[in-house]
Amino acid sequence: MAKKITKGSVFNAIETDAGVAEQLKIKAALMDCIRNYIAEEDITQQEAADRMGVQRSRIGDISRGHISVFSIDALVAMAARVNLHPVKIAA
Repeated sequence: MAKKITKGSVFNAIETDAGVAEQLKIKAALMDCIRNYIAEEDITQQEAADRMGVQRSRIGDISRGHISVFSIDALVAMAARVNLHPVKIAA
């Protein structure tokens, strides 16, 4: 199997549809933001789940990088519940 060198995001390399690739990038950024929050706050998965209003297993899914089990909406809601705003909207 020949190696393919990619430029930019790995999501662009694995997904031919630009829209789907962009959705994956957004999900990954939100998941990174949530993982960083948990690490910086030094809290357990259960504590993070309680703060974000979800089951502990959902935090486990984020920790394991299970990107396909989340919608962008769900990740945005989880982040917002702990006052994380990874995307700045111009007013």
